Amino acid sequence: MSTLQRRTSFAAGLTAGLLVLSACATGPGSSPAPTSTSTPTLGEVDVAPPDGRVIGVGMVIDDAGEARLCDGAIMESYPPQCAGLPLVGWIWDGVDGYERSGDTTWGFYAVYGMYDGEHLTVTEPPIMLALFDPVAPEDPTGGVDGSTPADDLTRIQDELSTALGDRVSAIFTNRGYVWSQVVWDDGTLQDAIDSVYGDDVVIVTSALREVD
Repeated sequence: MSTLQRRTSFAAGLTAGLLVLSACATGPGSSPAPTSTSTPTLGEVDVAPPDGRVIGVGMVIDDAGEARLCDGAIMESYPPQCAGLPLVGWIWDGVDGYERSGDTTWGFYAVYGMYDGEHLTVTEPPIMLALFDPVAPEDPTGGVDGSTPADDLTRIQDELSTALGDRVSAIFTNRGYVWSQVVWDDGTLQDAIDSVYGDDVVIVTSALREVD
């Protein structure tokens, strides 16, 4: 399995945790990470959309006919609210497991579709997460903790959060790394970040995962 496949499959397992995890530095390291002087350009890195189908998992919220797959934190209001990936072709007919309040309908699903960089076009009926059996995620670090000092991780997290803006849906530190989730990365953004901070400092994960 490729590094990208490991990172994207691991991201599926992280999705629920990313909604509640916040920055938490871990473990001392042996040397400071490089200091960036060019992080603002990271927000301009062009990542090509995937060629084939992808899957995304999480809450789907439909506000008066505008459906989206939540990406990042979900506000604990009633009905819930979130920012997310617009869904094209989403219909509730034949779909179970949802709630409705006023003009808002929501539920938790695995959604298959084609991603064009801005929208996810649904290609087949969604699967309720309660009935979905995902592939066990693999750790993209291979179970090896990072060695970047906690203070550097905090600095890098802040820099990336600013540089990537709303492109990043969740960012936190854990096990000696900065973990940054985006909607989709084919390895291009990971390579760009590695060129600034070095290898094995920031782990980029994708909310969407390629499927056969």
